Amino acid sequence: MKRLLLDTHVLLWWLSDDAVLGTKAKEVIANPQNQVYVSAASTWEISIKRSLGKLQTPDDMSSIIEEEGFLPLPVSLYHGDQAGQLPDLHKDPFDRMLIAQAQAEGLIIVTHDEAVTQYPVRTMAAKR
Repeated sequence: MKRLLLDTHVLLWWLSDDAVLGTKAKEVIANPQNQVYVSAASTWEISIKRSLGKLQTPDDMSSIIEEEGFLPLPVSLYHGDQAGQLPDLHKDPFDRMLIAQAQAEGLIIVTHDEAVTQYPVRTMAAKR
């Protein structure tokens, strides 16, 4: 069993069945033996981009995530503390939160963001 955390772009690729998401990543995400988490930071990021007109997604992402069988990952005070202590290798605060959450919870981040791989966190390539 793998415990995965989807990067925001991977979640969007999954939901839109985007061909850019690799076969291996799709298989691992779809495997019912694996636990797949979606962070509250990702839904927050999506809602901000939607309100700015940068994304078109349904309003009720939480229901969609639940329908997909994904597990919600709330942002805790500990996660916030850890994100603030990360080295300044990545400028995106949402990605820094995902990194902190993956470290704290022992999760593998499924991502295509090479900046994420600069941190001591387990990752899985989203495009293989």
